[in-house]
Amino acid sequence: MTAAERFFCAEAARKRADALAGTAPYGSVWVLIEYRGGWPPNGFDGLDLDPSTKKLVFSAAQAVRARVLLIRRPGRRNHDGPKRWAVLRHENSGAHRQRWGTWSHDQDLADIADALNTPGELGCPPVVLVCAHGQHDTCCAVRGRPVGGALAERWPQLVWECTHVGGDRFAANVVVAPDGVYYGNLDAASSVAVTEQHLADRIDAKHLRGYTDLFPPQQAALSAVLERFGPAGRHDYEVVDTAREDNHWRIRFTGRPPHPTTIDVEVHSHRTPPTQLTCRGLSMSSAAVYEVTSIDVG
Repeated sequence: MTAAERFFCAEAARKRADALAGTAPYGSVWVLIEYRGGWPPNGFDGLDLDPSTKKLVFSAAQAVRARVLLIRRPGRRNHDGPKRWAVLRHENSGAHRQRWGTWSHDQDLADIADALNTPGELGCPPVVLVCAHGQHDTCCAVRGRPVGGALAERWPQLVWECTHVGGDRFAANVVVAPDGVYYGNLDAASSVAVTEQHLADRIDAKHLRGYTDLFPPQQAALSAVLERFGPAGRHDYEVVDTAREDNHWRIRFTGRPPHPTTIDVEVHSHRTPPTQLTCRGLSMSSAAVYEVTSIDVG
């Protein structure tokens, strides 16, 4: 295959106009481990760490369905000083909690298991994660690294590159945690604008993949609400009821003033024809699409 014929999943997804809304993986807990060496294709699972410590961290994370991500600062790597780790948690109440630590030896990572069983601190600034996992998918590196650089120039203390977060075809992908908000189809300029809005608690639908505490049809419904009524804060809308019949959903939101008090959204799902969805995955796969068919204000 020549350079001109090389397949890039993000480019193909844009040409197909793949739907962005409703594509954020579900989850509310993240484990971040700073790792300054090369990242294996399978991230944390592929690291050559002390086996017992690695098993302990994996088991503790699995018990609470936490996503384990390797992180590093964008740009030239600094190999001085202890590396950092974090447990980030988005609670059902909407509280955002964090606990941070450092590690120099593999066994130090055992502290992560304890952190997963403690609440963590409130009031910490969010973490902005940019997927730049080139060993997992080419588009994540090609599109993610420029975004990481642009964001780090503006917010150097908040921004980290990270391993695979899902949805390679939507690169560059940005996850704000523990807020639990996924953004996609970003470039350097749009990522700065989106992050600036997010940090001001004004979330817009344009690049929004979804909130990770919502399921895909709820994510798609909320994106439609934000598109119709304008940007809103992370917790300005709440899902209060979801009814499903086959591949149709009716989802009710309540909104805080000045947003509408009650909104009912109908969503229909279908699957796309099989196609190549990632740069490295040569098999054909179909993707679920969630289309909003009506929005009614109560």
